[in-house]
Amino acid sequence: MRLDTTFRTDTAELMDDFAMEGDMLKEALDKIATINQLLGGNQLTLSGIQTLLSKVGLEHTITIVDLGCGNGDMLRTLADSEVFRKYSLQLIGIDANAYTIAYAKELSQDYPNISYRCEDIFEPGFKEVSFDIVLCTLTLHHFKETEILSLLEQLYAKATIGIVINDLQRSGIAYRLFQALSVVFHLNPMSTQDGLTSILRGFKKRELEAFSKKLNFNHYSIHWKWAFRYQWIISKL
Repeated sequence: MRLDTTFRTDTAELMDDFAMEGDMLKEALDKIATINQLLGGNQLTLSGIQTLLSKVGLEHTITIVDLGCGNGDMLRTLADSEVFRKYSLQLIGIDANAYTIAYAKELSQDYPNISYRCEDIFEPGFKEVSFDIVLCTLTLHHFKETEILSLLEQLYAKATIGIVINDLQRSGIAYRLFQALSVVFHLNPMSTQDGLTSILRGFKKRELEAFSKKLNFNHYSIHWKWAFRYQWIISKL
C-alpha cells in the first residue's frame, strides 16, 4: 500500500509523555542512540558544529546546548571527539523528562564538562539558559509548525554563534526501511511505533526553507544526508 507523506502527521509519540519512566523508556533511549551512531546521525551533528566553530577563535569557552538530549549520547560523542579537543567546551543537555535526565547524568559521570537540566523549553525556566550553539538532533519534528517557528525564533535570538538541526526526511522509503530496521535491531513496540511516527512527523526540504524565510534567516544551509536526514545549519556570524 502506498504511503502518503504529503503532509506531516499530528500523531503524538509515546515518548512525548514527559512523565514516562522505566526500563522500556531506558531501552528506547539506548536503541535510538545506537541507531543514530550506526547510521551516521551523530557525525552529521558534529560536522555542523565544526562548520560553525570554524568561524570563531579558541580564546573563549564555547557553551553548546543539546535540546531533547535523551540519554546524553550526542554530548558524550562530542566530548570524546578529537576534532574538538582544541576548544574549551561547556556542554549542557536539556530534556523535559526527569527520568531521562537522571539516566543521562548516570551515563555521563566521567564527563566533567557535561551537565544536564530538566526543562520544558516552552516554559519560562528555559529563558535562563544561555549558549553559543544550540543543537536540535531529532528534536524539531516533535513539534507543530507554530511551535517550531516560536522555538527557532527564541533559539536564534539567544545563540551567539548559531544552530545545528539534524532531523528526519519525511519519506515513504525511509518509513519502509525503518520497518526493516526495527526487526534487525529487535526494537520494542514503543520504539518501533515512535520511530515510524517520527518519520511521518519529519520534513521536506521545502518546509525547512519556508521556515528560514519566515524567520528571516540570512545565513543558513540545508543539505540532505544519509540516512534520510536533513542537516540545517543556521549561522549568526
